[in-house]
Amino acid sequence: MQEPHYSIADLLRIMQRLRDPEHGCPWDLQQDFESIVPSTLEECYELAAAIEAGDYPHLADELGDVLFQVVFYAQLGAERELFTFQSVVHGLVDKLLRRHPHVFAQGRIEGIVDRSAGGAQDTAAVKQQWEQIKADERAQRAQHGALDDVPVALPALPRAQKLQKRAARVGFDWPDAAPVFAKIDEELQELRDAIDRQDAGEIEDELGDLLFTVVNLSRHLKIDAEAALRRASSKFERRFSSMERACAEQNTVLEALDAAAMELLWDQAKASV
Repeated sequence: MQEPHYSIADLLRIMQRLRDPEHGCPWDLQQDFESIVPSTLEECYELAAAIEAGDYPHLADELGDVLFQVVFYAQLGAERELFTFQSVVHGLVDKLLRRHPHVFAQGRIEGIVDRSAGGAQDTAAVKQQWEQIKADERAQRAQHGALDDVPVALPALPRAQKLQKRAARVGFDWPDAAPVFAKIDEELQELRDAIDRQDAGEIEDELGDLLFTVVNLSRHLKIDAEAALRRASSKFERRFSSMERACAEQNTVLEALDAAAMELLWDQAKASV
């Protein structure tokens, strides 16, 4: 495959031109760190969606959109003399070398580790070593708590899973999935009790506890909660669209159906989609 002509230097120059105070793009000039965060999240989700759909022909485009977000932040950082794209790359390379001593001997890119000497050679050992290195890094930043650097801005499901995973590392965890099912039953009952009391604040708290516990179950089952929910949402979308198509074929709309007719259509959609 022939390599594209344009380089990372061209991309960085384009970003500089877009932010040129005199000749740049009016929209790009109005942006700051905070304003482009929604775009960053959207581009990351579009990348994840392309991977989940197996849409590999468009994967390079989605990766490019994510890379552009990084370049945008780097340009903003350079303008404020906070950091540059080069310092971002340097920091990343330095971190990768530091976190992979089982690959890069003496922290050198071409350093070869002698595998015969033992050390972290399997996945479990590498993972344990990785977590110890990250713990040392948190300690250097005066982040001594197990949960200190879990980002608040993470989506709720992956953040819950990450918090639980961190707590499990210090022994605060159920031994397996069995007691989590019992906890889900307990949280369901507490939610029902809150609904009976018609206390809106308590209902929200109990529903949150139930969702948090379901995330814990997914972790024990070694399933990513966010991916599982996205998959369920996509499945619902396909089945609901199938119901709408079935209605259109019968010259009617969903709103015109009663509950029994909708349930029949739903069962048919489940069987076919």
